[in-house]
This record gives sequence, structure tokens and C-alpha cells, in this order.
Amino acid sequence: MRLLYRLSLVVALASTAFLTGCGTAGPSGGNYRVTAYRPKDPGNVRVKLSTSTQNVYVMEGDRLLMAVQGTVGAKNTTPLGHFRITNKIKNKRRISQPDAGYPMPYWCEFKPAYGFHEGFVHAVPRSHGCIRLHREAAARLFALVRVGTPVDIARSQPEDTKYGSLVRKLDQSRDPNPPRALLMSPAWFKDPAGPLLVDG
Repeated sequence: MRLLYRLSLVVALASTAFLTGCGTAGPSGGNYRVTAYRPKDPGNVRVKLSTSTQNVYVMEGDRLLMAVQGTVGAKNTTPLGHFRITNKIKNKRRISQPDAGYPMPYWCEFKPAYGFHEGFVHAVPRSHGCIRLHREAAARLFALVRVGTPVDIARSQPEDTKYGSLVRKLDQSRDPNPPRALLMSPAWFKDPAGPLLVDG
């Protein structure tokens, strides 16, 4: 009886450790999850970015579809203004040096050479001007927008006050770099688990 009790205790502890462990192995790892709601009218979707908070809000009129943290450009290199999504490439790779070939999945370009894409998210501005998102968020943004979707980028947005507290903070600055063989492999371009958009 004691042996059975000890065995069940070991199994329970192991299960708890598995459920609570982070296990982050790169932009796609960890227990970070994002919920994005399916728009009723995709033509009414708008992306709003606040560079001061690094928060990205996807709106359908006054309805919040998704609110996430990203990483904007260091030294104010993310352009401010009103734009539109001009290009979408799910399996994009960097074509310029340094590090040509580096994956930039879920590319949503709003200005030549500037876009939203998957990458490590830092607590402070760190990119070269693009907006990097966790894979959970990047895949869902890619599903929410289409060519022509408006993008508003400003130092702050009204949504910071209304929805900023809903944004889960993320800092992947200490996450280990994935093996280069994986980064350069087609296997890197894999959607996160579960439906990208939910009804609500």
C-alpha cells in the first residue's frame, strides 16, 4: 500500500513539473499562449502599434481581436504613421546580410523592408525597425490581416489605457538560440497548435 502511495505521489509530482515548466527553446517554445478572435468583417480590421509600450492591438472597429507585446526598433527605427499591409509571406527568410537565410515567418509588410514577423520578443526595443512577435502572436496576426489592412503606428495609442493591462508581458532575451540546423530547416515554419482564430 505504501509503495502504491509513493508511486502515485511521484507520478503526481512529475505531472505538476511538466505542466508548470517553461521549456522555452526559442520563439516557438514555452507556455506562452495567445487568443485571437475571428473578425465578423475582415475588411474592418485594423492593426495599432504603440511604440512606447511595444503593444500591438488588432481591432475590428471598437472590438478587440488580439492584444500582444512585440519588440519594436531600437533607437526609434520603427516608422511612425499610417500604413497598409502590402505583402504577406508565411515562410519568409532574411535576404540581406548579416545572417541571410534567417527565418522571419508570418511576414506582414507595411512599408518596404518593414513588417511584423516572428522573432524573439524583448522587454525593450531591440529590432532594426521591424516588429517582432512570438510565434503564437505572429501566426494569429498573419491570419487576421490581409493585403490592404490599415496599420497605425504611434508613440502611444488610446488602446494602451483601455486594453494595455490585458497584454501579457514577455521577455525572451535570455532564451537560448535554437540550433542553426533547425532555423535553416523547413521544419521551422510550423503553425502553433490549435486553431489560430476562435469565435467570441
